[in-house]
Amino acid sequence: MSGLLALLDDVAGIAKIAAASIDDVAGQAVKAGSKAAGAVIDDAAVTPKYVHGFSAAREVPIVMKIARGSLFNKLVILLPIALLLSAFAPWAISPLLMIGGAYLCFEGAEKIVHALGRHGAGDAHLAVTEGGGAGLEEERVRGAIKTDFILSAEIMTIALAAIPNGDPIWMKALILAMVAVGITLAVYGFVALIVKADDFGLHLNERGGALGALGRGIVHVMPGFMKALTIVGTAAMIWVGGQIVIHGLHELGQHQPYEWIHRMAEAAAHAAPAAPGLVGWVTTAFFDGVFGVILGLILIPVAHYLVTPVIETVRRALGA
Repeated sequence: MSGLLALLDDVAGIAKIAAASIDDVAGQAVKAGSKAAGAVIDDAAVTPKYVHGFSAAREVPIVMKIARGSLFNKLVILLPIALLLSAFAPWAISPLLMIGGAYLCFEGAEKIVHALGRHGAGDAHLAVTEGGGAGLEEERVRGAIKTDFILSAEIMTIALAAIPNGDPIWMKALILAMVAVGITLAVYGFVALIVKADDFGLHLNERGGALGALGRGIVHVMPGFMKALTIVGTAAMIWVGGQIVIHGLHELGQHQPYEWIHRMAEAAAHAAPAAPGLVGWVTTAFFDGVFGVILGLILIPVAHYLVTPVIETVRRALGA
């Protein structure tokens, strides 16, 4: 009997350790996922355009196809690469983060340039290819999954950088898997709600009465909401991208502009004793964003006149 009680006590101890480990994994997954907020918001802002021009019946199935492709990107391709980097080349994580951050700054700045100078230029391809059909749907899905791969790589790298180095490899794998699944479900569930909001509003409108007024309100609000989501997504990309590059430079020994921004945030926090934490955060985010815009504008000509021609040359050489 005493042996059985000892065994049960050991089992209970193991269960407590396992529960604590699960709680730790979940907590770290939430923390790591929150670090990738900018890329997540941009993912949610970008995806709805891929269902533009299709019937209402195909919108959710297309979103689900993209979500499955996103999960494949994160779990099958990027998670093993992240674990290999963590095990054999942890020194490469910060430079890779900086490259991803620079890309976010570039894409955000390019969106600003298009919005200011060439309205609607980003939707030109979609307008030309409208007309439906299975071939077009698969083309859109492939394009969305390719775009998602870049954003997913940034999300997984940011999440990996947020995990303590001392954690065992299995815990890192679980944390990254939870981040991958949680973010994918959140982003594409949100996207599915967005793309069906108009149909839901029209359905309520047909009911009449107070529900009809609510439905008309939803239909009226959604275009402005989509525009606001795009603006927020772009701002988040630039802010997070600038922050990543600045922190990366600081870790590599280049302490400016990190220290200057830190001093500005401290000065602003002291000047607003009612809410020092909020004011300090807003100040830091503002200057991170300014840095991100400047870096992105610098990278636009570099990408168009140097990187893109080199990539095209390599593609032609490989094709030949």
